[in-house]
Amino acid sequence: MARKPTHPGSVFLEDVMKPLGINVTEAAHMLGVSRKALSEFINEKSSLSPEMALRISKATNTSVESWMNMQQKLTLWNARMHEPTNVIPFPVSVAKEG
Repeated sequence: MARKPTHPGSVFLEDVMKPLGINVTEAAHMLGVSRKALSEFINEKSSLSPEMALRISKATNTSVESWMNMQQKLTLWNARMHEPTNVIPFPVSVAKEG
């Protein structure tokens, strides 16, 4: 089993905020979001929204896709950890000769 992908909030905290010496209040102000919203994100209590990804990419001059890809990998990993067991595969259709 592959290891759990890193939450994008953790990446933002460790790779952006800490090296720049920016605290949550300052970063929230610079991103134009509430302190609570940013705190929940960097503490892995909320997922990265497309809006937050746009704000972060604009503030850090990085691609919005790179931030959304981090979230997508984590979301899919979490889904696979709770994979449904009650799914019945659709029957395979046989191609008709014409």
